[in-house]
Amino acid sequence: MIYLDSAATTAVRREVLEAMWPYLTGDFGNPSSTHSLGERAATALGEARATVARLLGARASEVVFTAGGTEADNLAVKGIALANPRGRHLVTTPIEHEAVLESCDYLRRHHGFDVTLLPVDGTGLVDPEQFAAVLRPDTTLASIMFANNEIGTVQPVAELSAIAERAGVPLHSDAVQAAGWLDLDIRRLGLDALTISGHKLGAPKGIGALVVRGRLSLEPVLHGGGQERGARSGTENVAGAVGLATALTLAERTRVDDAHRVTALRDEFIATVKSMVPDALLTGHATSRLPGHASFCFAGTSGEAVLLELERRGVVCSSGSACAAGSDEPSHVLLAVGIEPELAQTAVRFTFGAGATDGDLQLAAAAVLESVLAVRRLTPEPSGGARPPRTGVPAT
Repeated sequence: MIYLDSAATTAVRREVLEAMWPYLTGDFGNPSSTHSLGERAATALGEARATVARLLGARASEVVFTAGGTEADNLAVKGIALANPRGRHLVTTPIEHEAVLESCDYLRRHHGFDVTLLPVDGTGLVDPEQFAAVLRPDTTLASIMFANNEIGTVQPVAELSAIAERAGVPLHSDAVQAAGWLDLDIRRLGLDALTISGHKLGAPKGIGALVVRGRLSLEPVLHGGGQERGARSGTENVAGAVGLATALTLAERTRVDDAHRVTALRDEFIATVKSMVPDALLTGHATSRLPGHASFCFAGTSGEAVLLELERRGVVCSSGSACAAGSDEPSHVLLAVGIEPELAQTAVRFTFGAGATDGDLQLAAAAVLESVLAVRRLTPEPSGGARPPRTGVPAT
C-alpha cells in the first residue's frame, strides 16, 4: 500500500510510543494527585509543556494541552473573543477548518458577534491589503490558518501578523497542517495564538495544543476542575502530552531538510500527473504550498470513484478534508477559490510525509492515470457532450 493521506493522519512513531509507554503503565498517576505517582506524572507533564513551548517560541505558561486541533481552535476563537472585549467583530476566511468557521458562527448566533469572511484568490491566498482594510476598531480577533488542509496553500502569516499588530488585533492561526514542515515560532511570526495537533506529526490522536501569548486572557470552553491553569478543565492526558512533545522534537530536528527534499518530490509528482492527465487542475498555489501536498480536480469524474479505483491499485488518499468525509456537498474550500460545484466534486488530495519516496510517487502517478481513465469510461458525458468547465488556477 502507498499511503498518501498524511494530511488526514499519520502513523504513531516508534520513538513516540516508547516515550509515552511509562505514563500508560507504571507512572500512570493523575498529575493533580499529591502522592509520588501523581508527582511523577506532573513532572512529565511539565517537561512536555516546556518542550512544546521551546519549539514554538513560547513560554511554558502559554501552552494549553487539548484533546486535538478542533478543541484548540474552539478554545482559541471562543476563548480569546469572549475574554478580550475590544469589540464584537471577528475576521476569518471562507477556507478555514470547520472548527474555526463554526466557532465564529456560534459567536455570531449566541453572542451577537459580526463576522467578516475575508475572500481569498483563486489559489487560496489572502490579500494583505484586503486584510488590513477589513480590520476595525471593534475587531477583537482575526483567525487565518497557516496552511490549508485541502489545497495546501500557505499564507503569508508573518506579513498578516504585522498588519494585525499595527491595528491592535490579536491574530490566531490554525497551524495543524503546517507543523513539522514550517517554522512555527510564534514570536518570530508575530502570532498571538497558534493551534497544533499531535496525530499530524506522528503522535497519537486525541492530543493537541493551543499556544496563547501571555498578554491575552482566555475564557475557558470546558469548565470543571480548573486544570491547565484554568484554561481547560479535565484530567490531563500526560502520555499524550509526552507523545506530542516527542513528535514535535523529532520533526523539528529534520524539518528543514525534510521540507526541501519532499518539496522536490511534490513538484515532480505534480508535473508527472499533469503530463499523464493534461486537463488535471491543480488546486491551491503552485509554489506557496505545503511540501507534501498535491491536490487536483479531474473533470469528467467523481472524486470518490477515483479514490476507489486508486485504492484498488494500492494507493490510499482522500477527496479533501477527512473531517468532512462522507458529505455530499462540494468542498467549501474549493467553492471559495472559485471552482464550480460540479468540478469541485472531482477533487482528489495526495498528501505525503518525510518517508515518501520517488518510486512510490511514480507508481502513484501511474495509478492516477489508470484510475481517471477507468472512471471516465464509466461516466456518462454531460448533456451536450462537453466536460464540466475548468475554473480556478491551472498548474504551472
